[in-house]
Amino acid sequence: MNNQMHENMHTGQVPQQMNHGGHEMFDVHETLAGYINVLDQFMMFRQFVQDQELLSILDHQYSFILDEYNMLTQSFSSGQKPPHPTQTYNMSQSHDFVYGLKPSQPKKPNQSMNDIKDAGISGHMLGLVKAHASLLTMTGLEITNPIIRRMFADTVPNWMEMAYDISLYQNKRHYYQVPQLAQQDMQQMMTSFVPSQETPQMPPNQTH
Repeated sequence: MNNQMHENMHTGQVPQQMNHGGHEMFDVHETLAGYINVLDQFMMFRQFVQDQELLSILDHQYSFILDEYNMLTQSFSSGQKPPHPTQTYNMSQSHDFVYGLKPSQPKKPNQSMNDIKDAGISGHMLGLVKAHASLLTMTGLEITNPIIRRMFADTVPNWMEMAYDISLYQNKRHYYQVPQLAQQDMQQMMTSFVPSQETPQMPPNQTH
């Protein structure tokens, strides 16, 4: 893979380092800028965090994201595999959501810096992580370089886990409340689809 050459119909052979499509170049640039945006905002949030558990999640995710960013920038510029395999993000919380809505005060924009609280900070963190997870997924679909494409594919589940981790933290403190449908409505929707049991009768192809 290190010395592999790739075909360009106009310029001839392309070295591994330049094995990137035009669309890929723009999208990966946007994604790397997104990594920096998330990291910088996490750094800014840190000074306002009051709850030690939220601080631990923020620091854990910051380190994880920074390592991922460093690996991606190295492989993007060199065309080589990253220095170590993509890591797996591990949560420390249980996966149990509490369902139902607890009465709470209506939300409104902060009136001053004194209004910044953990509920808002964790909400901003969740929004950033969800947005970047979507960007990683869309970018991964446009990549031609097999190494970079594989790295993007491996990172998306981690960003899903990070978002899940933050939402679990919020749910425990009633920042992220999860309503449920009535059981009879849930049951009806859950049984609205069934597996296909018979072999479909596909029409013949008309070109052969």
